[in-house]
Amino acid sequence: MNAPAIRCRLYLITPPQIDLSTFPDRLANTLDGGDVACLQLRLKETADEQILEAGHAIRLICHEHDVALLINDRPDLAAEIEADGVHIGQSDASYEDARRSLGADVIVGVTCHASRDLAMAAGEQGADYVAFGAFFPTQTKQAKASADPDVLTWWQEVFEIPCVAIGGITVDTCASLARAGADFVAVSSGVWDFGEGPKAAVTAFNRTLNEVYQG
Repeated sequence: MNAPAIRCRLYLITPPQIDLSTFPDRLANTLDGGDVACLQLRLKETADEQILEAGHAIRLICHEHDVALLINDRPDLAAEIEADGVHIGQSDASYEDARRSLGADVIVGVTCHASRDLAMAAGEQGADYVAFGAFFPTQTKQAKASADPDVLTWWQEVFEIPCVAIGGITVDTCASLARAGADFVAVSSGVWDFGEGPKAAVTAFNRTLNEVYQG
């Protein structure tokens, strides 16, 4: 298989719970490990006030590392944090509501599971990216669908909107998704639970993605 035309990049997702007394420093150290396109703040079982506090605490760190900050599910909190965008699932706020709340210049990404129909609908509405998955078993959340890498190849052949691969991705498995056509690989535990630490994980992901791009 030929090397992809565009280098796949790392899309980092926060751990399910974070300790704000330590996480900002941990995040800064992690982002020093190499290229990260964006960070999604994903705190499902957390009060709004704590999400707001976390978002404000890490926003500057992200921007100092040229990393876009996205908020999971909540366009209203993304607006209050002045985040760079929001990631919405099929059971969260609609794309229309997110775009109306955040405006044309803010990133709105949409979960599409393994569905080509959902992805086409999101693309037609104007989503900035579509996310497919899960590609591998994941402990981070209960996956609602199992995706095949072929969906990434199909998307790249038909659409120009970027696609994100998500679900159980590790340093050892990201290359196959990059070769299949993923513009981004979204990773949580594959970074935060990496044996040598999250900074080393970011470095390792970038090394692997560079190798794929360089053929």
